[in-house]
Amino acid sequence: MSDVVVVGGGSIGLSIAWEIARRGADVTLVEQGRVGREASWAGAGFFPPGNLSNAASPHAQLRAFSHSLWADWTARLFEQTGIDNGYRVCGGLIVSFDASLADEIQQWRDEDVSVERVAPDAVRNLEPAVTADLCDAYVLPTLAQARNPRHLKAVRAACAAAGVKFLEGCPVTAWERSDGAILAAQTGHGRVPGKQFVIAAGAWSSMLLAVAGCPVTIEPVRGQIALLQLPRPLFRRVIEMGPRYLVPRPDGRVLIGSTEERVGFVKQNTVAGVNGLLEFATSLVPELAEAEVERCWSGLRPCPTRELPLIGRLPEAQNAVVATGHFRSGLQMSPGTAVLVSELLTGEKTSIDLLPFAPARS
Repeated sequence: MSDVVVVGGGSIGLSIAWEIARRGADVTLVEQGRVGREASWAGAGFFPPGNLSNAASPHAQLRAFSHSLWADWTARLFEQTGIDNGYRVCGGLIVSFDASLADEIQQWRDEDVSVERVAPDAVRNLEPAVTADLCDAYVLPTLAQARNPRHLKAVRAACAAAGVKFLEGCPVTAWERSDGAILAAQTGHGRVPGKQFVIAAGAWSSMLLAVAGCPVTIEPVRGQIALLQLPRPLFRRVIEMGPRYLVPRPDGRVLIGSTEERVGFVKQNTVAGVNGLLEFATSLVPELAEAEVERCWSGLRPCPTRELPLIGRLPEAQNAVVATGHFRSGLQMSPGTAVLVSELLTGEKTSIDLLPFAPARS
């Protein structure tokens, strides 16, 4: 019997498994498909900054807490696995075609995060390839990025080195329960017993939570992404406009994202989705029209019915913890979520207050 059974092998589940295993627990990770191949792998991997001392909202606190951990996690992963996850502080350029960004800038200043407003006619001094047809812009110098597939590979390798056991292609169909506790996860390959359980199954969490006595809605939201390739980088900062972005890699590749489509569990690319991404990209950086489209893909993000992820013990199964519903921020918030869940599992005081994230509040 494992000390902890983690259900879900995305960035959240993998990170929790590594964090709790390196604290000495015997951990089994159960994944319905292949570890690290769903929404976590499909994302673009960039991380807004934060300042935990001044973060006012629960979401900002979780973002800031995770931001404070990324450099250390990257160093430890490289030391243990030799895998470079591509983490680097590249800065971000946030732009608008038709609206002032003054309110956003003030929010960053209120959090005491470094932010620099840039006049539209001065943007090209920072990033010459960006269009001059902007209404407003600002720079976040400490925004960072990592390469999702490399990071997931590194965390999986670190999990294996820490003794985590993997059960892939093994969907959980039910829970064996008794006296307000979960005894085992029921799967098509038999029962998986454990002392404590973590539900971190992303967009597939709703069914698992419902049969555990905690009916909440986690909706899959499809995000399409396109990858371009250039002989050299045209810009160095991540460029954001609302929910869409361009993420430059040092090798000349550029990720374009992302759509937000409520289409159920349909994971595919569409002509309309990809065309919209390409039009967005070339409107911001016209030279991208000459880039090669290397490939496109999509992922299903877990969107809760509220603005916050669900992190906390289940009301009807006190030996079970949920960690899901991070929507667009799964990879970004995975270090912080992993530490917080590990603190819950070991009975420690959590680094930030988890009451706002409790599943009973959804």
